Amino acid sequence: MSEPDGVRWEYETLRPPRDDTRKEATDPEAELNELGAEGWELVTTIDYEGGGSKFLVFKRPVGSGDGA
Repeated sequence: MSEPDGVRWEYETLRPPRDDTRKEATDPEAELNELGAEGWELVTTIDYEGGGSKFLVFKRPVGSGDGA
C-alpha cells in the first residue's frame, strides 16, 4: 500500500489502564473511540516482556486533527 508523496505523520500513545497485578484492568473502548473520532489509527502495540500491552501506538496525517 503506497502513501501519497509528502505525507507526514504525527503519533499518539495510550497506556491501557492496569491494576496492581500489571494486567489490563478495564476496557479502554471509550478512549479508543475518542482517538478514532479525532482521526487516530491504531498501528501497533508496545508490549511488556512478560505479556500485556504497555502502550498502544496511533498515527494520523499531520494537520488532520486541527479542524482542517
